[in-house]
Amino acid sequence: MIRKIDHIGIAVPDAEAALAVFRDALGLELTHTEDVASQKVTAYQLRVGESSLELLVPNDPESVIAKFLAKRGQGVHHIALAVDDIDAEIARMKAAGLEPLSETPTPGAGGKRVIFFHPRTTGGVLLELCGA
Repeated sequence: MIRKIDHIGIAVPDAEAALAVFRDALGLELTHTEDVASQKVTAYQLRVGESSLELLVPNDPESVIAKFLAKRGQGVHHIALAVDDIDAEIARMKAAGLEPLSETPTPGAGGKRVIFFHPRTTGGVLLELCGA
């Protein structure tokens, strides 16, 4: 079962410039910063109610986020949904015709298991599922 929007991922080339907007100008609290090795990014979590904005800064030129920035520039990259049982949700979504970008979940920020679904099967939005 999908519980909530966990976070909205925003690709940015410069953490300090992005934090000047989201933390300093908007007043959002920076709650966590983490290098996510599996994604080759540094993630900055800023709390917005029970969800968060996740600023994603590439730390490798071959990372998905670096390629996204080169092709599209900074901006919204994905929407992440928190789920109770990620394996059950993957099976349910695959049965509904949604296409995962990998066969199994990978380690994500905060120790969560994550998997992404291709935008061509999700109405043009890159969806991430986050589970324990």
